[in-house]
Amino acid sequence: MKFAVCNEMFKGWPHGRVAETAAALGYEGVELAPFTLGPSPIALSAGERRAVRAAFESAGVGIIGLHWLLAGTEGLSIVAPDQTTARRTSEYLFGLVGLCRDLGGELMVLGSPKQRTLAPGQAPRDALDRAARLFKNLAPAAGEAGITICFEPLAPAETNFINTMAEGTGLVQAVDHPAFRLHLDVKAMCGAEAKPPAEVIREEGGRHLHHFHANDPNLLGPGMGEFDFAPVAEALKAVGYDRWVSVETFAEGPGPEETAKRSIMTLK
Repeated sequence: MKFAVCNEMFKGWPHGRVAETAAALGYEGVELAPFTLGPSPIALSAGERRAVRAAFESAGVGIIGLHWLLAGTEGLSIVAPDQTTARRTSEYLFGLVGLCRDLGGELMVLGSPKQRTLAPGQAPRDALDRAARLFKNLAPAAGEAGITICFEPLAPAETNFINTMAEGTGLVQAVDHPAFRLHLDVKAMCGAEAKPPAEVIREEGGRHLHHFHANDPNLLGPGMGEFDFAPVAEALKAVGYDRWVSVETFAEGPGPEETAKRSIMTLK
């Protein structure tokens, strides 16, 4: 397994400082939230994209991909019944595929709870069909760009669409494309699953799992709360997971550098 850190915890830091800090702490990669690149990330010029990529590569860390794909956007939804919203969402995601490719990334994590919540009265089956149709169209382009889209189950407190590993697996199977896989997150599993995260990982068996976020249910990093990450690490090893584990946090805590430091020490 390789360790990465999500950049939004370093609020307001220039890319070069984020990259140098991550590298100094032992991270091999950084995962970017598009909204940290500006109000219109897909509109970044070719030169701006090269500059962002170079800021990280010059420090010895790579941009592994994007997450929080639709955060900060307005009027987008992967399950919207109306065709205008569906078209605009598809166009934006296609734009993010190009951005991710140009930044050197290899994955895109779709969490974005607000942009997937069902409309009042919308049937879950309808939402599933619409999401599957969207990703069936997007996955081939992602695959050609060397990118895998990873769908993230989220807790019911955040969204009413795809809460559990089993539901996420159902969407992956409905899309049925090698560039569309499953993402799991410790905090999300703690809020959605009846079983402990380690048992969920073992049950999934690594069949669809392509990316993983490590965080504590208290919204801080690994080792900064009461959750024991040892069984999770053992479960990931047991299913043969050998890809990225990204630290993703949501609370201020002791500050980004200390949070990133304590998190990677715990994971190692």
